[in-house]
Amino acid sequence: MAPHTPALQAHQVDVVRDGRLLLDGVSLTVHPGEHWALLGPNGAGKTTLFSLLGAVSHPTRGTVQVLGHTLGRVDLQKLRGLIGHVNPRHPLRSALTVSEVVLTGLTGTIESSPRWTPTPAQGATADKLIAMLGLSERADTLWPVLSQGERGRVLIARALMPDPGLLLLDEPATGLDLPGREQLVESIDILQRARPELASVIVTHHLEELPSGTTHAALLRAGRVLYSGPVDEVLTSRSVSDCFGCPVALTRSSGGRWHAEARRDRAA
Repeated sequence: MAPHTPALQAHQVDVVRDGRLLLDGVSLTVHPGEHWALLGPNGAGKTTLFSLLGAVSHPTRGTVQVLGHTLGRVDLQKLRGLIGHVNPRHPLRSALTVSEVVLTGLTGTIESSPRWTPTPAQGATADKLIAMLGLSERADTLWPVLSQGERGRVLIARALMPDPGLLLLDEPATGLDLPGREQLVESIDILQRARPELASVIVTHHLEELPSGTTHAALLRAGRVLYSGPVDEVLTSRSVSDCFGCPVALTRSSGGRWHAEARRDRAA
């Protein structure tokens, strides 16, 4: 990817499936080092947009560029290998260790590849990522006995193994209790500070799950982007109320985290 090239760029994107307009004229640009949040109610188009940003599907109309490559002019499978994707519904069934799971980020497989052995340098990289995410003492622990929060951090380390320029987090706090959520959010904050050149996009329904290092946000409703830009300009009580269709009082703590409360008795 050439210097100053956006990590992601969608321009006037429409997506039509089975005669339904799922995305309507969506434009979004994410630069290296920016950390975006995609927010919106159910059915807003977040999943559809995320599938384009992750090089999983093509737009019906408009253009999408991911890490300098235009969808429709590049092999999607090869492009997906350049993207770090964190999916909390990771379908692993074998009893792999934390280290083994992290190393599958290099092979792009769910299970360990029987014909592949990591180099010492690759093993050292996995160890560093595991340490960065606070899991060194769990490196030899088997996947089935990890907590959901620990699994989330393992999957972030796995996604970082190929040294991607883009990290996509698909509702990473799904299924976590409060301590697990807080550990995960703290890990994302640590990652953002450790890799200042990395661009990331997180999809969530809950503003409380956003890391304090979030720099930009896009609010989607009915397939359209209502608001998009720097996080302090976009995440306001008025804009979030417009997006979710109910009065919301939004506050941000001194530590940079958000709290949203629905107010049905008065305007937000």
